[in-house]
Amino acid sequence: MALFRFPSEPQSRPLIRTPNLYLRAPSIDDFATWAVLRMESREFLAPWEPTWNEDDLTRNAFRLRAKRAAREISTDEAYSLFIFESHSETLLGGLTLGLIRRGVAQACTLGYWMGQRHAGKGHMTEAVRGALRFAFSELALHRVEAACLPNNEPSRRLLERVGFQPEGLARAYLKINGVWADHLLYAALSNDRLPGASR
Repeated sequence: MALFRFPSEPQSRPLIRTPNLYLRAPSIDDFATWAVLRMESREFLAPWEPTWNEDDLTRNAFRLRAKRAAREISTDEAYSLFIFESHSETLLGGLTLGLIRRGVAQACTLGYWMGQRHAGKGHMTEAVRGALRFAFSELALHRVEAACLPNNEPSRRLLERVGFQPEGLARAYLKINGVWADHLLYAALSNDRLPGASR
């Protein structure tokens, strides 16, 4: 379980590999590529994300984001990772296994975003499958939770395609695009038979 959490390891080491992708913590060298991808995808992402801060795309804000990601990985609090295509090393988006609860819960929450030009090509399905394998096999978690807006059909289809089960509706669950919004709640368990899983 501690295999990926040695502070001395370089942050560029991928934590998750799939047939076509690798996922690793962000580094300051990713700033320019990340900023371009986020900026060109802003309208595409805005309906599904919290309102962006004014300095969200600045180098300093990104540096703090990368430092926080490294710290949270080293303390097993969260795994905020960038998704790259293996053969081209193109940054596609990001994925987080966050709010890790140990003890009697052994659970976390899943969040993700994909750059607009890379959406709809199956990359996130592959990345989420890899993240589930990592969560259950490497982190020894029992439960991965996810939530999406009821009108986010692509996200609903993705979660159901990889084996998440619907668990209900949470009223005014997260503040998205400036509005407290209801969310559909999903979960996958370590003992579920997940479609397409290789474990």
